[in-house]
Amino acid sequence: MHLTYQYRLRPTSQQVVTLETWGELLRRHYNYALGQRLDWLSRTRSQINRCSLICEPIGEIPEKVDYYTQAGEIKYAKQLFPEYKNIYTECQQQNLMRLDRAWKRWLVPDKNGKRGGRPRFKKRGDILSFTFPRVNCPRAGAHLIGNVLKLSKIGEIEVILHRPIPDGFEIKQATILSKADGWYVSFSLEDKTVPTALPVDEIKTATGIDVGLEKFLTTADGQSIAVPQYYRKAQSTLARQQRKLARKTQGSKNYHKQANKVARLHLHVARQRKEFHYQVAHWLVNSYDLIVFENLNIKGLARTRLAKSILDVAWGAFLQIMQAVAVRRGKHTKGVDPRGTSINCSGCGARVEKTLAIRVHSCSCGLAIDRDWNSALNLLKLGSVGLPIPGCGGLDISQLVKQQVSYVNLRCSRYTACS
Repeated sequence: MHLTYQYRLRPTSQQVVTLETWGELLRRHYNYALGQRLDWLSRTRSQINRCSLICEPIGEIPEKVDYYTQAGEIKYAKQLFPEYKNIYTECQQQNLMRLDRAWKRWLVPDKNGKRGGRPRFKKRGDILSFTFPRVNCPRAGAHLIGNVLKLSKIGEIEVILHRPIPDGFEIKQATILSKADGWYVSFSLEDKTVPTALPVDEIKTATGIDVGLEKFLTTADGQSIAVPQYYRKAQSTLARQQRKLARKTQGSKNYHKQANKVARLHLHVARQRKEFHYQVAHWLVNSYDLIVFENLNIKGLARTRLAKSILDVAWGAFLQIMQAVAVRRGKHTKGVDPRGTSINCSGCGARVEKTLAIRVHSCSCGLAIDRDWNSALNLLKLGSVGLPIPGCGGLDISQLVKQQVSYVNLRCSRYTACS
């Protein structure tokens, strides 16, 4: 099992200058290596049926460029540019590995036939993170001793260990990164043990969750969580700070100070949203053994007029966090096709057409409940087919109608009771 714990660093002013210098030099190396790859690609590719009207590459065809050829040229780069001698070599290798992964995502499709975008040249300040691939081992570039992180060619930096590293976990690598409010280190932890998943025959509680914009999610037993709208609430403050930024002279010290204020506000909103997602995920995993969710096309939905609200709730990030938390706890999650779940009646299965403005599902069989609740019941029925789970057949006309949906008040923290 792999985990990532992030801690804040307290570098000195001289160490901050060194860290920023490393980021700038690694950015230049990244751009040079990307230029090599693009040049090789343009010189070894041509259209079969036509020639370009603008230009065609001429000259000797270069040899193929990959990670190994570029990593072997690091020693020559240090001879030409002595400032690169001050950077730990494995950090430069990891920088080239990052480029190699982006390059392969662009050229080689994945199992679904999809490819990533073309790698871009990095602007100044785009690369402010670098990785030490070995920690606390012989000839490693990083050593964590107590609350002090000793980095090769940088020195000792104090680490704020706000939570202890779990017993039995081994630190595999350390990534130093810069954020708007300071420098951080992310430790990649590995545990040899594998979480034991709950046997299917022992699943006792299950639910379906329907995510939305009016309510963040609704479970199959009628519980709902309100949408926090962190970005919407911060919009007025962000707009005021961005207007101040627009009035500054671009590139001046005051411009950079104000840009940092705007970045801090965005960072605060992102942290609020992430903490909320963890709280909801832990509450669901603690309450149910099986969680059925809908496989939404979130990228497609984010192109509509509701894009700002959809990106604010961040369904995709929440579902990833929920699945990761469930794996750690040995619980089960399952994604199903959402088509028809909001239209079909969970009681009798009849098709009840309705627009998004209609928030109550009312069927001729007598069932009248919240439409999100009805959708969650349909999701549970789809995801629990063949499982010996009691109470997943939905509501019928013998039950109460027009029931009030209750809102859950989240109180747990992922760092205390839920960790």
